[in-house]
Amino acid sequence: MCGIAAIVSHQAVNQDLYDALTVLQHRGQDAAGIVTCERGRLHLRKDNGLARDVFTNAQMLKLKGNMGIAHVRYPTAGCTSSAEAQPFYVNSPFGLTLAHNGNLTNTAELKKALFIEDQRHLNTDSDSEVLLNVFAHELQTLGKLRLTVDDVFQAVSGVHRRCRGAYAVVIMIAGFGILGFRDPHGIRPIIYGERKSEDGTEFMIASESVALDVLDFDVVRDIAPGEAIFIEASGEFHAKQCAEQTDHCPCIFEYVYFARPDSIIDDISVYKARLRMGDKLADKVLREWPDHDIDVVIPIPDTSRTAALQMANKLNVKFSEGFMKNRYIGRTFIMPGQKMREKSVRQKLNAIGLEFEGKNVLLVDDSVVRGTTSAQIIQMARDAGAKKVYFASAAPPVRFPNVYGIDMPAAHELIAHNRTEEEVCTEIGADKLIYQDLNDLIAAVQKGNPTIKHFDTSCFSHEYITGDVDDAYLERIEALRNDTAQAERNSGTFIIEMQNNA
Repeated sequence: MCGIAAIVSHQAVNQDLYDALTVLQHRGQDAAGIVTCERGRLHLRKDNGLARDVFTNAQMLKLKGNMGIAHVRYPTAGCTSSAEAQPFYVNSPFGLTLAHNGNLTNTAELKKALFIEDQRHLNTDSDSEVLLNVFAHELQTLGKLRLTVDDVFQAVSGVHRRCRGAYAVVIMIAGFGILGFRDPHGIRPIIYGERKSEDGTEFMIASESVALDVLDFDVVRDIAPGEAIFIEASGEFHAKQCAEQTDHCPCIFEYVYFARPDSIIDDISVYKARLRMGDKLADKVLREWPDHDIDVVIPIPDTSRTAALQMANKLNVKFSEGFMKNRYIGRTFIMPGQKMREKSVRQKLNAIGLEFEGKNVLLVDDSVVRGTTSAQIIQMARDAGAKKVYFASAAPPVRFPNVYGIDMPAAHELIAHNRTEEEVCTEIGADKLIYQDLNDLIAAVQKGNPTIKHFDTSCFSHEYITGDVDDAYLERIEALRNDTAQAERNSGTFIIEMQNNA
């Protein structure tokens, strides 16, 4: 999962892009980058780390220009080296830079075609670089010395024909303008807005609406599945549907965990969706456990707070903040390496003993993925004096990998994979475990926008919307995503050579 932003303005965009990245930082803490364009010349700064650490005052001053794109990265199957920080750049044709959120599912096939047929060089293992080169090749085959907007849209159509998977993308064409587009299923979010200035209308594209809100852009709408928008450097706006077939199927995990609660994605309030998740989960408790002995509901900060509060209200049970969070520790879910995730839990959370001592506590989290964090938090509650510790998940059991841009690990690293709910409960050390039902989760999110008929629920249901994911594919990504393989890759011992794909 990553965060992307792009701005076409009548003034310098460096500060606005930086501010956008700080608002989108929850989507990726591994690397950050900004590229701007000044009179056809590109200025790029990117590196590993948080936005506040990557950009100094001196570096910001060098990011000159009235349009630019930006990115915060969290790694999936790729390595964590700074070489894979975005935006990516290719000089031919025209000078292109790209920032991408998502994951392609036919990367190996595309790499081979780019190497043999398109004769384009790839410098990293990132599927984002693959996507950029596919777009560049589609533009180059037009054989134009000067581009038109229709040429750009035609190249996007070529991307849709060749690329499968999830992609929300912004691309800047040096001196010409900024392009934003979304895969035909609309799996990953992307939205745009406008802001009036004395010199005319300015445009912004971002992963989440909250980035537009903070910078005083008025939300216009989400980019539709398969649609592309292009804003010329002069500020002229264009939009076109570039996919032959579309099937809107956004990722439901955005609403469960990734997005900020103050964002609106595909016309669905993330906050309201999480309230409804709490309602549904409370209904399940009342239905299946009417004589419960819960004394207090305690959220595991931060994403579960909204659902937990609603659960407490509906169960007529006290709600309490039993854990204090250290704001200077990153999100454990997106930290590379299991040892780092385990170490960070106690650094991140501290229990308030008075809220646990002698009580039957219901802990509420957004989901249970590996289970290690859940087990540690349950033990923290017991150490703080809880009599019984129950655990509720606002999401169903995560049993399968996500292949569309969320680093849900290899199947065998998922605690619910090939385990019953009772077995998971035992593994994490809870006295009782309550999972959200998948139908209830879908209903909670879909109520915000009934026109969306289905969602990507693959990590719960094993149903992959792109139709090209089978067990053999999952075995290949398991080899790439497990913690051992990532450690080898980051140490430089895991190498994929292009020639072996030829």
